[in-house]
Amino acid sequence: MREHYIAELNIARLKYEITDPRVADFVNNLNRVNAVAERSEGFVWRLVEDAGKGETTVIMDDPRVIPNLSVWKDVVSLEKFVFQTVHRRVYARRAEWFGAMEKMHFVMWPVPAGHRPDLSEALDRLDRLNTLGPSEEAFGWDYARTNEIWRTQRCSETAA
Repeated sequence: MREHYIAELNIARLKYEITDPRVADFVNNLNRVNAVAERSEGFVWRLVEDAGKGETTVIMDDPRVIPNLSVWKDVVSLEKFVFQTVHRRVYARRAEWFGAMEKMHFVMWPVPAGHRPDLSEALDRLDRLNTLGPSEEAFGWDYARTNEIWRTQRCSETAA
């Protein structure tokens, strides 16, 4: 049987331009959070952009929409990074920098080991989740049935 990992796409829309001082704390923490991700157990790969210099991939015809695309060995590894590292502190402040999205903005799906999804594939999975609901091919935290760290810690303002 072929080994599979988990890909994830998270998109968010900045309230202000990426060079605006009101999002400086977010921009200034990107490299630190990404470095923690890359050192985290279970991390495999991430789409690398230079958002700190205002150079990001434009998706959805909107330069304020920021994609985060990565691959992890399993959902639990991703969950631990998101909710039990410095990422959690940044996540807790998301309302300062990002507006609410009209549809689901986070999706996970299985990928064969060694596969690096592109944004087109990732956006297709997000569209599938928004159109058809959760399935083995596109799902969120509820569907993943992990240890559910996300359920108890996602809204807390403090980090472990």
